[in-house]
Amino acid sequence: MTNSCCGTTAFELKQIVHGPDAAGLPVVVIGAGPVGLAAAAHLTERGQPFLVLEAGEQIAASIARWGHVRVFSPWKYNIDAAARRLLQADGWSAPDDEWLPTGAELIGDYLAPLAKLIGERVRLSAKVTAISRLGYDRVRTNGRQDVPFLIRLDDGEELQARAIIDASGTYESPNMLGASGLPAHGEHQAAAEGLVDHALPDVLGADRDRYEGEHALVVGAGHSAATTLLALAQLSEATRITWAIRAGGASRTYGGGEADALPARGALGTRLRAHVDAGRIHLVTGFFTHRVERNGDEVTVVSRDASGHEQTLVADRVVAATGYRPDHTIAAELRLDLDPILGSTRTLAPLIDPNQHSCGTVPAHGVDELAHPEPGYYAVGVKSYGRAPTFLMATGYEQVRSVVAALAGDWEAARDVQLELPETGVCSSSLAEAQEQRVGLATGISGGLLATPLPLATATVSAEGGCCG
Repeated sequence: MTNSCCGTTAFELKQIVHGPDAAGLPVVVIGAGPVGLAAAAHLTERGQPFLVLEAGEQIAASIARWGHVRVFSPWKYNIDAAARRLLQADGWSAPDDEWLPTGAELIGDYLAPLAKLIGERVRLSAKVTAISRLGYDRVRTNGRQDVPFLIRLDDGEELQARAIIDASGTYESPNMLGASGLPAHGEHQAAAEGLVDHALPDVLGADRDRYEGEHALVVGAGHSAATTLLALAQLSEATRITWAIRAGGASRTYGGGEADALPARGALGTRLRAHVDAGRIHLVTGFFTHRVERNGDEVTVVSRDASGHEQTLVADRVVAATGYRPDHTIAAELRLDLDPILGSTRTLAPLIDPNQHSCGTVPAHGVDELAHPEPGYYAVGVKSYGRAPTFLMATGYEQVRSVVAALAGDWEAARDVQLELPETGVCSSSLAEAQEQRVGLATGISGGLLATPLPLATATVSAEGGCCG
């Protein structure tokens, strides 16, 4: 029997899952992170039956892997409105709106109380492996919209649903080190041998012994890379740090500085630039990872550009902070209309294109932009953005508010979408300027934007927590 988190009896849960017809079946939410639990809160408010399936052994399992990291959006941007109402009605006291929580605080102070309130409608260790239509493969058309969704779990159990809200995120599908979108030669082997780490290792905590006094190579130009670089810079001077990016400069990562509407995000780039200028961090530009090789206890990373010119870097350990991509495998039997570039819905793609929207300019969007030709299936949260790094938790919250309103038949509310995002302070008025400055709302994962631990006694690194995106 799969684990449940925290209200409904087993009999009641069975009745929810196995209703007499599609109309009586639950909405199934995939993923118990910030956006998935926000969807659950909105479904609760609207009296809609639902079930949340979390692949991990705890809620927000992906966030828990970077719990030591502090997000750079304060609490006021990180708490969904419906979730806040439910929690406060139960006697919960909200954290300080202006405080920047760690991932651990995001879980402990917000997501865990919310999951407890939702109760047994959150199931843990319930990994979805496939979604289809009951009795219909992707080819069959007539009547498919009238039959339930069929959801298969990794233990073989099958559930039925009237709609799917897929908030499973992208943390389990990182981009490759290889500059062409393909794995670099030898990349998988080096990772298997422990020489290449996932983004956001806990270099000041649990992973300190693996980095202090070593030579670390960080590959990537987003906020996850910046966070790791600044943490490495706090280790002893014996720790050597090399930062490799494909671009010809790091202005995109440095961002808006003091002009940023999120001060912690601006400070991230300002502090990073200071370390590079001081020589604490060695920046290598124009680096296109092509090959990764083990050389004794070291790893050699070779860049090859379009002209065939090679650069070689040798380090003790590599951090791959190259971003994430959506994995639509579980929905392979559904009819999805995906943008061929970003992997978002085709309608949403031009609204979030990072070549156009790099400064909080993503317009409000909801159920209409998230809809696929498969009625009732919606990918939300960071997964909805595909490869675009312009996502904020607040965006996901508005998405699920709109989707749930539509599922409840309230189309007026569903289409009344509103979204206010903090500007970076260096927004461009033209695409040419945006491409030159390369600044924006980059995010590593699935909920709020990432920042390094603050240099304050009151903002020490915490253990294990939640996520952004």
